Amino acid sequence: MARLPVLNLALRSIANRRATAILTVLTVAISVMLFLGVEKVRHGARESFENTISGVDLIVGARSSPVNLLLYSVFHIGDATNNITWESYETVASAPGVAWTVPISLGDSHRGHRVIGSTPDLFEHYQYGGGRHLEFASGQPFSDLFGAVIGAAVAREQGYQTGDEIIVAHGMGAVGFIEHDSNPFTVVGVLAPTGTPLDQSVMVTLEAIEAIHLGGATGSGATVSADELRAMDLTPDQLTAFFVGLDSPVAALRLQRAINTYPEEPLQAVIPGVALAQLWSIVGVAERTLAAVAAFVVLTGLVSILTAILTSLNERRREMAILRALGARPGHVFVLLVAEAALVALAGAVLGAIATYGALNALAPLLEARFGILLPGLAPGLYDLTIVGAVTGAAALLGLFPAWRAYRNSLADGMTIKL
Repeated sequence: MARLPVLNLALRSIANRRATAILTVLTVAISVMLFLGVEKVRHGARESFENTISGVDLIVGARSSPVNLLLYSVFHIGDATNNITWESYETVASAPGVAWTVPISLGDSHRGHRVIGSTPDLFEHYQYGGGRHLEFASGQPFSDLFGAVIGAAVAREQGYQTGDEIIVAHGMGAVGFIEHDSNPFTVVGVLAPTGTPLDQSVMVTLEAIEAIHLGGATGSGATVSADELRAMDLTPDQLTAFFVGLDSPVAALRLQRAINTYPEEPLQAVIPGVALAQLWSIVGVAERTLAAVAAFVVLTGLVSILTAILTSLNERRREMAILRALGARPGHVFVLLVAEAALVALAGAVLGAIATYGALNALAPLLEARFGILLPGLAPGLYDLTIVGAVTGAAALLGLFPAWRAYRNSLADGMTIKL
């Protein structure tokens, strides 16, 4: 018996109770799949948020909370508490040390997609993913008053391509109740996928936002023609917010203080990285709670292994006595049960990891298209091996208790067993 590999004996023992073993493996696999899935989506969501915008030193809008300003201006979640005047924008844009600005105007939509009024500078200065610039899958930036650039998700979901006409509606919603259909927009460009809210957006000129409200809406009576609108001064009176890039990032705090104490109107400037840190401090409790729930599910899977082994101990006393008769020592019995627990956990953890990556690779396009969550590293790595090893090690530790019980039974029963 001393020469018989315990591992081979453990595998044969598991195969002999295959029905129970398969159910236990599936329990562990599901729990590991949930844990890894939650962790991947959690980290993917955080990285997607952090990579949504880069290279911007300040975001300026009406005075509110820094997180609210960040959410509506960058992530298009919620609405601004107020607008800011064009005069204030020009004052900040001409301040010493300001290299560039990108104004944005929000409030309209197209079939549930946010419409962003801006300037061609948006396509030059907006960066994401740690410094990547926007690229066009087809077409070019808008130059005409009624030219529109659409995000990759808008093009995919609506089936649009360059040359198609779209109608902008007032407010957000899948159905527009006030449609600005007197002057439709023509798609002149389609952005390449970015994994940011821009994928779900329609971008037009600032002047176009003014024009569609001057040009009349459905049922409003007389309208202004496109040629008449092009001849007008369509400089906006108000903006929603704007992004600021500085010659030197060290000047950000000084300019931020000047904007926050601007006497003409209540403005607020936030540093994107600082606002993101505040956002994660708010959602951190929920994030940690979700991770804790997933960890307890894994613990539940491990306890199922312990339960299965403990339940079968009395039924296996004859088996242990036979092993003793064949030359096994009580220590061999002890190691056998620990090995069974570890092998079942290993099989479940590996199966769970494989299922996790299969599901994530299948769902990744949907998460990116619907929620802008770009899942990084969709291949097993060191973290996953660590989780598999931790689950296997924890199962081996939990297996010590039934192994000790079997060891005691083996000593008590000796070469015979009473039934």
